[in-house]
Amino acid sequence: MATMTYSGVEVEVDEEGFFVDPETWTEEIAGELASAIGIELTEDHWSVIKFAREDFVAKGETPTLRRVSTGAGVPTKALFELFPKKPAKKFAFVSGLPKPKGCV
Repeated sequence: MATMTYSGVEVEVDEEGFFVDPETWTEEIAGELASAIGIELTEDHWSVIKFAREDFVAKGETPTLRRVSTGAGVPTKALFELFPKKPAKKFAFVSGLPKPKGCV
């Protein structure tokens, strides 16, 4: 596994850059991760990120796009606007979670 340094914290990542241990994530790191993929975080982004992290703790896996849409009350279209092109993969990355199952 590789390591990356975000906001002065060294974290272990997989071959695609997803966190191996979501516990090493911080809100400061989220801002840096979002910036790296061209996203400036707003309150709407944070509602998705917070839901995804809470759902991960409850279910033990990164939530799907559908689960975020229904659970966080964010329409799928809005998720594509917040996290363009590959929203599930992007919100998982910014949230410090493993890549969702089924994502290419």
